[in-house]
Parts: sequence; structure tokens; C-alpha cells
Amino acid sequence: WELKRYYIPIALFVVFIALLNQTTPFVMRYIVDGIVAGLQGKTIPLSYFATLIGINFGAGIVITLLSNISGYWGDQLAAKLHTLLSRRYYQHLLSLPIGYFDNTQVGSITSKLVRGIETMVDFMQTFTNNFSGFFLTSFVTLGIIAYYSWPTALFLAVLFPLYIWITTLSSKAWQKKQLEINQHADVAQGRFVETMIQMRAVKSFVKESLEYSFFGKQRETIEALTKIQSQKWHWYDIVRRLSLNVIFLGIYGFIVWQTFEGKFTLGEMTLLIQLATQAQFPLFASSFIVEQIQKAKAGSKDFFDTLALEPSIKDKPGAKELQVQKGTVEYQNVSFQYEKGARVLQGISFAIPSGTKLALVGESGEGKTTIANLLMRFYEPLEGSILVDGTDIKDATQTSLRKNIAAVFQSPSLFSGTVRENIAYGKEGAVEEEIMRSAKAANAEDFIIKLPQGYDTLIGERGVKLSGGQQQRIAIARAVLKDAPILILDEATSSLDSRSEREVQKALEVLMQGRTTLIIAHRLSTIQNVDTIVTLKEGRVDEIGTPEKLATTGGIFAQLLALQQMPLTLRKQKLKQYDMVR
Repeated sequence: WELKRYYIPIALFVVFIALLNQTTPFVMRYIVDGIVAGLQGKTIPLSYFATLIGINFGAGIVITLLSNISGYWGDQLAAKLHTLLSRRYYQHLLSLPIGYFDNTQVGSITSKLVRGIETMVDFMQTFTNNFSGFFLTSFVTLGIIAYYSWPTALFLAVLFPLYIWITTLSSKAWQKKQLEINQHADVAQGRFVETMIQMRAVKSFVKESLEYSFFGKQRETIEALTKIQSQKWHWYDIVRRLSLNVIFLGIYGFIVWQTFEGKFTLGEMTLLIQLATQAQFPLFASSFIVEQIQKAKAGSKDFFDTLALEPSIKDKPGAKELQVQKGTVEYQNVSFQYEKGARVLQGISFAIPSGTKLALVGESGEGKTTIANLLMRFYEPLEGSILVDGTDIKDATQTSLRKNIAAVFQSPSLFSGTVRENIAYGKEGAVEEEIMRSAKAANAEDFIIKLPQGYDTLIGERGVKLSGGQQQRIAIARAVLKDAPILILDEATSSLDSRSEREVQKALEVLMQGRTTLIIAHRLSTIQNVDTIVTLKEGRVDEIGTPEKLATTGGIFAQLLALQQMPLTLRKQKLKQYDMVR
């Protein structure tokens, strides 16, 4: 319906053009009959021929104008359709859960978007600007032919659908090959984008040749499949076109024979042959149209398959806006497993009172990050509930839940833009004073003002122009600006030098003040300064208590404290087992 205002004028232009296209055959008929009459001794004034030529010339001018106006509207329709499909696809992607993006390459997602939209828009534009007029002209032509010779019209009427049906059958193999080509194109595009993102790793491990070889093999496979596809298609097209030429030779012969039999005048014969030729163009074009249709079907399949994906995490009907007063968080008997995998969490229960800090400790793979993801509703628990201020988060809208949670992850997740834009991402409509105050609180102001353009400095894709510590402080400033009552902190100091670590740690201490904080711990010093520690073992809560209490129980936390007395090498190995650095 959004495109209706484009379709209606285009349809009207196509109708007018189809009718005007009949001008030349009729003009030629009357010119030929006039010449024959003149040769037979009748007086035909030159004005008669001049009028006919003038009519044909005028019709040509009108057709040119209408065709260009129709083409302009067709281009506007294509642009509008491109925008509509792009927005719909993007909006749908934004509604899909994190799990979809964890399992799908970014390059593959963009490849499906570009290929799907381009093939559909190309088909629509080609059809509206060219072939819709062709086909309507052919139907008008059939009607006129039927008036003069119903056997010819009947033969053409049967030939049209039969030819298109045969063309469609022969295109099945083409479409099958196109789907294979699309799969390899998605793999190649996915690897290409991934390589661009991870270019530092590619170069540091000297893997340029490996990546080039992988990409080249995919392109060679696509080239080979395209060659087979093209050979089959053009072979079928040769057979179809030769058959059509033989059939039309018979039609022309029939019209000439009927003229010799006295059924038609020479002018009528000229008219019918021109009309039959005019009807022939859509048949020749139909093979191209079917090819375009198959391209659109194959190209848009993955596009529409993506649109058909139902978000696995949805707001309940009647879900309410979450109003957080205190920020108390409680996990009640929570279990979780990823698709086609073993259970990651089993019967997890603990509470984080308002304004307190809780640290999760456990070996790598015990589900610490998963627990944080469940609070954000990036995933849904298999069993159990998560409450915020006594409200099950499933009963609240996802938007209102996430507005009340700020998160700082190990990867800062910065965008290619300015420092100001990245900090302002934390709060819509943030003013300059708020941005600068957040930067100061995050211990970031000192280095920002030393940048070439200060807050307007472009930081590059993913913040590559900044150091690791600077990236983290920008991410912390963004979280400070959001000013949410609940904080998720995946400690991000493990890969920083000592000075950067101190700067980031100071910023984190400011950020945690007065907020209910869930920490995925990577530093012993952080664990010792929290209110509660939860240790995980085999996906279950092993211990829970204050640092002072757990230091005396002989459990995981006590063992970690005891590591401080061990030799440095052994201590590092053991800490690494628990995703910690010191």
C-alpha cells in the first residue's frame, strides 16, 4: 500500500503506451492500401499520406514522453522499494535475539540484504519500465488480430502460455545453480568481512596467503557454477528462439496465403504481419523475464527466510514498563542450555541487594557471562526466574529492562565516530555538559582533551585509534551517562598495562558507587572488595558469601587467595584457569 501512489500512474502510462503502439501498424495499413488504390487509378491526395505520417509522428512523440515519464516514476518506485525493504530487513534484524548474531557471520547477513534487495528492485524496475508495456501491447495486439483473423489470434493465444511454461521449466536448473552460487557467495562475503575486521590478527599471524587462497577458491567455485548455469541457459534459449522463429514463419506464411485467397487487402496483410511481429517481441523477451524472475526468487530467498525468522525472545502480551526503585536483583533456580548443547547452568539461585556488589568466580566455561546475558534477556532461562525489584523480567518489556541496566564488557564495543558521539550513545539527547561530566567521572577527560580534535576526534572503526585503556574509559563514560541503577561489569583490565589498569579501575570504582553491580571477576583485588561472592562449579553455585567468610571455608575463593603464596609461574597458570590475571 505504501507504493500504491507509484503503481497507479505507471499502470495508466503503460495502458496509454500500449494503445499508441498500435498506431504504426494501422498507419502502414492505410498507407499501403492508399498506394495500391493510387496504382489502380484512384486519386489519393498527398494530404492523405501526410496526415497518416503526421499521426504516426505525433504518436511517436507522445510515446517517447509517456515512456520517459513512466520510467521516471518507475525509478522513484525502485528507490522507494529499496528504502522500504532495507528498513524492514534492518528493523527485523534489530528485533532478533543475540543468539542469531552469535551463530551468523556479519558478512553473510549483509550479503543476503544486498543480494535480496538488488535482485527484487532490478526485476521490478525492468518489468515496470520495459516489459509490462510489452505484454500489455501483446494482449491489445491479439485482440486486433482476432478481429481480422481469429485462427491466427487463437494460435498466438495458445503459443504465449505454452512458450512461457516451457521457458519456466528450463529455468529450474538455472535457479538450482543460482542457490548454490548464493551459498558460496555468502561464505566468501562472510569471510571477507571477518578478515577486514580481524586484519591485525591476519597480519600478525602472517595469514594473508591463507585468507586470499580461501576467498579465491570460493570465487573460483562461483565462477565454475556460473559457467555451467550460463551454458545450460543459453542452450535452452537457442532451441526456444529457433522454434519460435519457425512457428512465426508459419504464421507469416498463413497470412500471405490468406491474402492471395482474397481474405485480406495488401494493407491488412501489412497490418497483420506487423501486429504478429509486435506480438513476437514479448515472447522473445519472456525468456529474459523468466530469468529475471528466477534471479529474484533465488536472490530473495535468503532475504525472506531471514524476515520469516521469529524472534525467540518476545515481550509478553500486556508486558509492563519496568519501574526500578531499588535495583534488587534475584536469580531463582535458573537453568540454561544453548541450542543442541549440554546445560550450562543448573539451579542457580542468589540475590544482589540494592546498591551492593556481587562477583561471579569460576573456571572458564562455567557460565559467568551467560548469567549476565540472562539478566539482559539476551537469552531466556530454560527454567527458573530472574527478578528485578520483585518483578519477573519476563513480565517487563525488553526495552524498559535494558534501559535500567548499564553494561561494560571486556570488548568496549565502540563505533566509528567521534569521542563525543560514542559517549553520547549512552543517553539520547545528552547535552555537552552531561557528556563532559561523564568523561570526567570515567577518568577520561585528561586524555580526551589531548586528542587532536578533543571530543570531536574520530576514533576509527571499533575505536582502533585509541589505546585499550582509553577505549575502556570511553565505554565507562558511556555507562556513567546512562546512569542506570543496575550495572553489569565484565572486568576489562586483564589485557591492559599497569598504568592503564589503574586509570580504568578508578573509573570503575566511580561507576559502581550506589549501583547494584554484577561483576564477572578477573582480578583478586576486585573480589576482595565486593559485598558477596558466588563461586560456580559444573554450572552450579558452589559457594556464596562475603569475602571474609569464604576465605575460611577452603573452597574456590580460599584456594585463589592461597595462590598468592605460590611461585609466579604456577600462580599465573592457576589464575588463568579461572579467567583471572592477578
